[in-house]
Amino acid sequence: MKINSITSLKHNYLQIARHIAKPPTLLHICGELPAQRTISVAIVGSRRPTSYGTQVTLDIAERLARRGIVIISGLAYGIDATAHSAALNVGGRTIAILAGGLRTIYPRGHEGLARRIIEGGGALISEYDHDASPMKHHFLQRNRLVSGLADAVIVVEAGERSGTLSTVNHALEQGKDVFAVPGPITSPQSFGPNRLIQQGAHPVTCVDDILAIIAPELLSTSQIPPRRANYDEPTQRLITLLEAGTSHGSDLLAQSGLSPAQYFSRLTHLEVDGIIRSLGGNRWTLT
Repeated sequence: MKINSITSLKHNYLQIARHIAKPPTLLHICGELPAQRTISVAIVGSRRPTSYGTQVTLDIAERLARRGIVIISGLAYGIDATAHSAALNVGGRTIAILAGGLRTIYPRGHEGLARRIIEGGGALISEYDHDASPMKHHFLQRNRLVSGLADAVIVVEAGERSGTLSTVNHALEQGKDVFAVPGPITSPQSFGPNRLIQQGAHPVTCVDDILAIIAPELLSTSQIPPRRANYDEPTQRLITLLEAGTSHGSDLLAQSGLSPAQYFSRLTHLEVDGIIRSLGGNRWTLT
């Protein structure tokens, strides 16, 4: 991968970095940055998300990316990788900020995802030398860039001692809006976002909660591909159930009123058309 090194404050998209603590004088980049500053959000969270956290991340990232909003995260396992992948799934742009040099992608298991980000018109960014190994303190330093290059930070899931909360602290110091996805009080992964909401973070119940604050001009942009309107009434019924949050196949079948044969035929049709995708475990979500 070709690595370019640029002075951050000389690039239109990166000039926002001048407002962060200890702004980097030089950034190393693989891929392509937006030529001009465009609305960007950081989506961060647990490396071990629940199925709920994964589904919410997919939904939020895809719906924001469809509107041209850049998705920023840290290429880590869990919420980070899900956010990057979700943006790519809908042809959106995503940027990964690494805690080590760009010649050796960390984690190694995400080398393929890193290539997809570049091929999808996005970029990998690091402030460290090309061959630098990711050190523990690098991750905390990196988090100031994750929030610093974004217009807002969205926390999906985070435990009580999650490193995700350091990104939030940087965001608050930088005067950025912080959003948190509420979760069940019985889940340890919901501790972080639920506590953030108690402390004044914006609660997220749908993407419009985010857009209303950072990009109200995009609220009128349709989230639903026009081709969905071309389906027959029983298929529309399945789409409506999925939009309402029903995800398990047995629930969809029961609530749709369709016979098993009708249900599986329409489900397959929607999957082939790219309207829905499997989350595993007989659970489905809209793309």
